[in-house]
Amino acid sequence: MSASATPAGARYAANTKIRVPISGMTCASCVTRVEKVLRAVPGVRDAAVNLATESAMVEAAPAVNPIDLERAIMEAGYQVPHEEVDLAIRGMTCASCVARVEKALGRTEGVLSASVNLATERARVRVLAGTDIEALRAAVAGAGYETEPASAPGADVAPARKHILLPDWWPVAASAILTIPLVAPMVGLAFGAQWHTPGAVQLVLATLVQFWLGARFYRAGWGALKAGTGNMDLLVALGTSAAYGLSVFHLLRGAAQSGPAGEPHLYFEASAAIITLILLGKWLEARAKRQTTEAIRALNALRPERARVRRDGREIEVPLAVVAVGNIVVVRPGERVPVDGDVREGRSHVDESLITGESLPVAKGPGERVTGGSVNADGLLVVETRAIGAETTLARIIRLVEDAQAAKAPIQRIVDKVSAVFVPIVLVIALVTVLGWGFATGDWTAAVLNAVAVMVIACPCALGLATPTAIMAGTGVAARRGILIKDAEALEIAHSITTVAFDKTGTLTEGRPALVALEPLGGERLELLRLAAALQQGSSHPLARAVLIEAEIEGVRAPEVSEARALPGRGVQAALDGQTLYLGNSRLMTELGVDTVALAEREHALAAQGRTVSWLAIEAGGARRLAGLLAFGDAVKAGAREAVALLQRQGVKTVMLTGDNRGSAAAAGRALGIDEVRAEVLPADKAQAVADLKGPGKVVAMVGDGINDAPALAAADVGIAMATGTDVAMHTAGVTLMRGDPTLIADAIDISRRTYRKILQNLFWAFVYNVVGIPLAAFGLLSPVIAGAAMAASSVSVVTNALLLRRWRPPASGGGTGPASEIETAPQPRPLTA
Repeated sequence: MSASATPAGARYAANTKIRVPISGMTCASCVTRVEKVLRAVPGVRDAAVNLATESAMVEAAPAVNPIDLERAIMEAGYQVPHEEVDLAIRGMTCASCVARVEKALGRTEGVLSASVNLATERARVRVLAGTDIEALRAAVAGAGYETEPASAPGADVAPARKHILLPDWWPVAASAILTIPLVAPMVGLAFGAQWHTPGAVQLVLATLVQFWLGARFYRAGWGALKAGTGNMDLLVALGTSAAYGLSVFHLLRGAAQSGPAGEPHLYFEASAAIITLILLGKWLEARAKRQTTEAIRALNALRPERARVRRDGREIEVPLAVVAVGNIVVVRPGERVPVDGDVREGRSHVDESLITGESLPVAKGPGERVTGGSVNADGLLVVETRAIGAETTLARIIRLVEDAQAAKAPIQRIVDKVSAVFVPIVLVIALVTVLGWGFATGDWTAAVLNAVAVMVIACPCALGLATPTAIMAGTGVAARRGILIKDAEALEIAHSITTVAFDKTGTLTEGRPALVALEPLGGERLELLRLAAALQQGSSHPLARAVLIEAEIEGVRAPEVSEARALPGRGVQAALDGQTLYLGNSRLMTELGVDTVALAEREHALAAQGRTVSWLAIEAGGARRLAGLLAFGDAVKAGAREAVALLQRQGVKTVMLTGDNRGSAAAAGRALGIDEVRAEVLPADKAQAVADLKGPGKVVAMVGDGINDAPALAAADVGIAMATGTDVAMHTAGVTLMRGDPTLIADAIDISRRTYRKILQNLFWAFVYNVVGIPLAAFGLLSPVIAGAAMAASSVSVVTNALLLRRWRPPASGGGTGPASEIETAPQPRPLTA
């Protein structure tokens, strides 16, 4: 559950027993400790913990919230297993409905938090493990809404149609056909024509519109009343019923201003037109909302239903669901890749544009990874399956996008507070209007019509849709460009980023350094290479791989070492033939007391070229001496310099954090145009470096791709991970870039700013609409029909404004895109300096 989810605020009856699952207990002392912390929670009267069932039975007062129990258990060092449940909610129409569903779910036993999204008509509920799902559905039903388990990730999120044989616009058409004869006399009168629809006919037509096609408003309004709250449907039902009832009263009494046929003046056209216009608005709104979920449907459409598997030398076509990890899948030209896997045979170009946003096909050959959902362009590929189902990259992308669209942005909390009191305030204003006009003028007909206008023009729908539709559109278009935004909070914060801190290796550079120089001190270069390779055996560090690759090229065989251990942030050491070998940076040499003056001039020259320098020292007989140095070069990523320039044009300060020596780091910083360089930063110190960059008015983003970047990503206000890096980094970050292109960072900030701007625009117009429209209606300056049209238009306009985000394109790039002058743009491992 996103951190921005609305707290449930669960309340139970007095002395209700709450069962809380607990994991991590191992003995009786754990039981005693957990019971102690639970009894210390305010409102808890007793707690009994069972080690065998790994649960606690808590007797709680009415004010106790399960979140308080969970927090206490976690602070004691244990975990509370919980689950996330998605429910599809039918029948919600406005922000008041959202608040009511969240309140009903929050009161359900076992619920920790609940977040309801009006745009997707879904509820994301975090519950204690083992909570009865039927209890959640019963709570929603008790609030007056229908519910069902949400569809699987990526399924079409559009509301299900109840009338399979009829188009979804039929109620609008039927209502319009019945309403036309009612409004035609008014339209004709405006053009000088006079005709009249008999009162009995008006009654029949208006009754059909009011109680058949408008029945949905009564059902939902009655549900709100039973729950002790109000919503848009209640306002519409009350307003149109008042206009309808006034007309029936005049028709039966015949006691109003006479029309052209001697019959009383009726207002059936007002009630019918209001219902027709609101039905039209809701239909247009639903169509627009379906467009906001287009990104999910587009991603879901990438999933092939079948795969061609090679078994016993034959190719057979099977449902994708039966493909297992390790199966060999054959992908022909023009077909979609059905699984995540490694290419075993064949070469081709693969179109990954809908997954990574990369517009050009990517060459694939043996040993390279392909992603399910991408399109094989021109060659036959034989792929060994590595991931299926929910573990595939595509499934995880869909899950991330859905999570972001289901969560609430922090700004939505303001709307929730307003919507909680919106309908009661409108009803009070309507009551004051009818009484004020009635007693002041004596014209109770005008008083009722003005009150109707007040109830009809009030629109909590626009308030409820303002934030989620913008977030859905923004996260959707970002996903199609290769930018995955994990939650709405990250999207909202990213718009105000003032500083971006980069990890260098794998973020600004390719992360594949090559050994470019060997400088022995009084020895042979191949012997220096042999010792370095011996130290680096078994290591997965990029510099270690560069050494081992060079040793393989030179035909150097590395001997076995013993007592090998890593020296975090400094290097490695190991024992060989009675000697101790050290390979590391200048800090390590200083700690060891090794004199590097003999090669200092060469080291300065290499560092000035942006090389990373490592020293090799030997300890024998208690004495330590320098054996030589190794220099590594890492290619700067294409677009890294442009990415920095784009951020600076956005007014964002750029900082590079690296463990490299100061000379190498400074050279890289100059070549990239980085504002500030912090060199010789240990992996453990990156989080502190990020914290140091924070301050009043400063919002810091951290960009990284490795396991050692995870603490810094978590410490930043917004963590941005490269999908080309580790899963740990991506799990920690709030934003994931699906391809290793650093220019996507500026794109992510830009789409965040535009989305936040849309949220503010929507909220402004939603609030202004009500602030201006309700007083106008109360003072008799709006007819009920115009009020109904304005109400319908308000929701449609909010959703349509959000949909403009679909036209977003990345900011125009500027500055040089060529290779940086001071650092190589491709690693050149050979020839090495002799």
